[in-house]
Amino acid sequence: MACTLNQDEIKSVKGLGFLNNKGTNRFNGRIITTNGKITAEQTACIAQAAEKYGNGEVAFTARMTVEVPGIEYKDIPAFREFIAQSGLETGGTGAKVRPVVSCKGTTCQYGLHDTFGLCEEIHHRFYEGYHDVVLPHKFKIAVGGCPNNCVKPDLNDLGIIGQRVPSIDKEACRGCKKCQIEAVCPMNAAKVQNGILEIDQELCNNCGRCSDKCYFGCNKNAKSGYKIYIGGRWGKKTAVGKTLSKIFTSKEEALSIIEKAILLFKEQGKNGERFSDTIARLGFEQVEKELYSDDILKRKEEILHG
Repeated sequence: MACTLNQDEIKSVKGLGFLNNKGTNRFNGRIITTNGKITAEQTACIAQAAEKYGNGEVAFTARMTVEVPGIEYKDIPAFREFIAQSGLETGGTGAKVRPVVSCKGTTCQYGLHDTFGLCEEIHHRFYEGYHDVVLPHKFKIAVGGCPNNCVKPDLNDLGIIGQRVPSIDKEACRGCKKCQIEAVCPMNAAKVQNGILEIDQELCNNCGRCSDKCYFGCNKNAKSGYKIYIGGRWGKKTAVGKTLSKIFTSKEEALSIIEKAILLFKEQGKNGERFSDTIARLGFEQVEKELYSDDILKRKEEILHG
């Protein structure tokens, strides 16, 4: 059956997370996951909703949301009410902060921090908290647990990567002939030279694989933190994000940078340009300087409501 809906009707539900199946009155309903996880009860609810209102199928997006295809326009309110019983909602479209993507964090052997937990905080604070804030364009965030970059943080408007920065205690180092840290380093950044372990910071990616490998504890004080990329994007035009020069050693520092980046984009971005374009126009050094300052937070209410 051909589409009988007008563009205003199609647009009105797109903001709720329903994307039109071209040429029909049917839609894909996009269900948001807080951090890429849903419960067994929620999974069952989605399956039932797909049978009741959709075409019986469930699709997974690249950004860890769930889509139910084939929902009739007239059934959209009932579909939303049905999934709400299990604490689920639709959304994730428009020129706003988009749903956050997370890798599996500490359930992975290489995970350096709880990406699910951090992602949930970002979801509540910025996806939900800034839900009514219209930005110049979409703003995507990804959270990775280590430098393996499985969720491509550097191809998002803002990306976070877990870090563990080596801190070699030269007095504890015995200069072992077969250094366990040197042996395990995947970047070949660790070398015993003149009887002392040295880390080449240009090669080291702070993956943390060496932090507990020394028998004598010469790297037991390795510091955990977060590397932040800004200005990445994927699509018709691509850009690899640039890293801020500082490794952030507290979660609150990282969350503050996210908020300042969103506010900067809201205040200084031009309508229709991505954050990478804003950064290129203003200059990376200037943007980094503003993100390290708290001045933009003092203008928060003016930026959001002025």
